[in-house]
Amino acid sequence: MASNARIPSAPASGNSLGLRERARGALLGLAVGDALGAPAENMKPSEIRARWGRITGYVTEHPAGTDDTEYAILSGLLLARHGSALTPAQVGAAWHEWIADRAEGRFRGAGFSERGTLENLRRGLAAPVSAQHRHAWSDGLAMRAAPHGVFAAGRPAEAARLAAIDGSVSHDGEGIYGGRAVAAGVAAAMAGAPVVTVVATALALVPEDSWTARSLRRAVTAAHRGEHAVRSAVVIGGYPWTDLAPEAVALAFGAYAAADGDFEQTVLTAVNMGRDADTTAAVAGALAGATRGAAAIPEDWAAAIGPARGSCLPAMAGHHVLDIADLLTSAPAGNTTETPS
Repeated sequence: MASNARIPSAPASGNSLGLRERARGALLGLAVGDALGAPAENMKPSEIRARWGRITGYVTEHPAGTDDTEYAILSGLLLARHGSALTPAQVGAAWHEWIADRAEGRFRGAGFSERGTLENLRRGLAAPVSAQHRHAWSDGLAMRAAPHGVFAAGRPAEAARLAAIDGSVSHDGEGIYGGRAVAAGVAAAMAGAPVVTVVATALALVPEDSWTARSLRRAVTAAHRGEHAVRSAVVIGGYPWTDLAPEAVALAFGAYAAADGDFEQTVLTAVNMGRDADTTAAVAGALAGATRGAAAIPEDWAAAIGPARGSCLPAMAGHHVLDIADLLTSAPAGNTTETPS
């Protein structure tokens, strides 16, 4: 943990920002990062520069969130429905209700980990066996973990616990660790923790000798040298898939540390590093949004985020991330209320 001392941190803001403002910042920040990063997904920095120069805003006419945003909405609805009483069986039931037993959108359930999970669920398998597929290490849990940090604001261990329960249907090992780190980091940021504490909290909630922890430590240690150094510290060169949880989570935290929690610079740093850019920018945006609040998100970026289109998960169509943020901050910790279907 000593390496974290090299990271500059923003002055502790305590509770000067309200919980609702931070919650809206976290989930709107996730959706904005997702939409900004989507065009750069699976690209190298050199390819990004060749096409757009440096990305400084939306590069598509109609920006929108991808599966990252829609799965985060799903996790938020799960928490609003079950609260801290959430169980693996309830997660599995929701995946059946909202995805596996319905017609899928054009992304057909999203990435490799989601595809493998849905195939297992349709075969009658349940958590944790449903997570026994070839991509249980993906960043598919990390991309939907921020709502757990919003719900358990100031309680990072609880946020990590809930993220692991959510992830039990689809992930194992490093995939779970990535989700735990994100949830814990967001929970700390929601309580006004400075950047250095957010990073340390995330590290404290994953095994010290895990690939996730090693990558995260390398990323934040390199953060003061900028995005190229962060990327070089953690990217698995030559590996064809970009959705490795240890890599994506480390890139997101590295971007957050390099920008000292500034929302705009955090997200743009993540986007311009490429790889799984929609997920890294979504996670980075959630961290910075929780740290600085919704007002820190540029107005034109925020205005472009509408209700989910249901492109990946038709059942999530019409839900807005801001409504999810409000649900999670208005419900008591043990809530078991009805949520929109």
